[in-house]
Amino acid sequence: MTPLARRTSRSLSALPLLAAALLAPAPAHAEAAALRFGACPPSVPAPAAPARVECATLDVPLDRHRPHGPHLSLAVSRVPATGTPAERRGILLVNPGGPGGSGLPYAVTKRAKLPESVRRSYDVIGFDPRGVGLSSAVSCGRTGGLFDSPGADPVPRDTAAERNHLRSLRALADDCAAGAAGALPYISTEETARDMDAIRAALGERRTSFLGVSYGSYLGAAYTALFPGRVRHMVLDSVVGPEDWYAFDLRQSRALLAQRDTFFAWAAAHAGRFGLGADARAVRASYLRVRTGVGADPVNGFGSAEFDRAVYRALGRTERWAPLAEGLRGYLRNGGGDGLRPTAPFDSPGSRNYEAANRIVKCADGPGPTPREVVAGVRALRALDPQPVLTGLEASACTYWHHRPARRTALGSPDAPPVLLVNSAHDPVTPVAGARALARVLPGSRLITLDADYSHGVFASRGNACVDRAVAAYLDDGTLPPVSGLHCAGPGLPDA
Repeated sequence: MTPLARRTSRSLSALPLLAAALLAPAPAHAEAAALRFGACPPSVPAPAAPARVECATLDVPLDRHRPHGPHLSLAVSRVPATGTPAERRGILLVNPGGPGGSGLPYAVTKRAKLPESVRRSYDVIGFDPRGVGLSSAVSCGRTGGLFDSPGADPVPRDTAAERNHLRSLRALADDCAAGAAGALPYISTEETARDMDAIRAALGERRTSFLGVSYGSYLGAAYTALFPGRVRHMVLDSVVGPEDWYAFDLRQSRALLAQRDTFFAWAAAHAGRFGLGADARAVRASYLRVRTGVGADPVNGFGSAEFDRAVYRALGRTERWAPLAEGLRGYLRNGGGDGLRPTAPFDSPGSRNYEAANRIVKCADGPGPTPREVVAGVRALRALDPQPVLTGLEASACTYWHHRPARRTALGSPDAPPVLLVNSAHDPVTPVAGARALARVLPGSRLITLDADYSHGVFASRGNACVDRAVAAYLDDGTLPPVSGLHCAGPGLPDA
């Protein structure tokens, strides 16, 4: 059993605090050390034959200005290319998003969906970013009561509720400062990008290719800013724009309201199946009855906060719309909330680590909003719709953050090769306007847009042959779409 596998058996029962993982000084040559691969932990699935997966760890300094100071251990996975030596193109690092998403199993799960030519050409490399999963996981303790069940209504409706909302954000920031302790300034996108380069060096590669989805697009853009000459090919899918995190969160919340209206109209068009109403207004009324009901009388810990989290998750992928509509119907018929619950419990070690790493990274990437800006943002969303979904406003916690970064994370470089961006035309999680804005920051980049699509995650995810062929051609031999971009025909709204 490898050291990684031995540590995993302990981590499955309780995520360690990062502070407890900083045990010894890192050797001066840590970032140039070769990776020693062996067996993977149980969290990493086995790929289909003939592929195989192997795992390793890499020690890196917590603070790169203090190479002999505390260090942390990065968990890395690799699925070697299955083609001939002549077909090999190098390594393809992959990141599933977040911030806070575990990438260790992603090398297997994402690779399984990649075009065959890409699987034959690249060693697919996954890794848990610092502070995540098996890479010295961070904790925010109670996280300001985020995991209380049922949670308080997340939408403040008067000045007293707004003051309570701000107090909860201060408590969240305090909990993260206590949990992460001295590591707080060093869990960031820029530090993760430097870790990516340490992985590249440890693999003995002169350049790396990269596939980043959602937050992974932001991470990829940060890597190009730091190491433009070490990029071979880079695909940024479902793109986070080059704005500060709170502005992005507000943009996402507005897009989710538009997506929810689309969902209401779609459910009305299938009234015979769902029975929520014959038009969008009637479906909205049914939706509000459910939210009001679970808020006033939570069902086994499922209240308004849990409801909003379920809606937030469902709106991002159209294949989740029918289960959401069925869950609403089930509650209206029998008062049960089981149909609305996600299959994975929110209050789990993995979720706690995800939510902690998410806030810590966002708040390390640039200045946060002021309390006045937080209240103004909530009021603006309530002016658009009296019942907004505020689940994605994670950067609100940066209002009271204990570590104030001096600058925003740099994105892009004129010295980097052209980057390929991919986005759904109606993605509510990462609206396409962000992809267009980031394209302007990445000289020579191209944008593939999947038209008539309403989901988050496109390449090797939506099963669209036009997108997958174009991205595979870029990864295989650098072929780019026209400067004007490429529009692929999407599937439209789903059948019920």
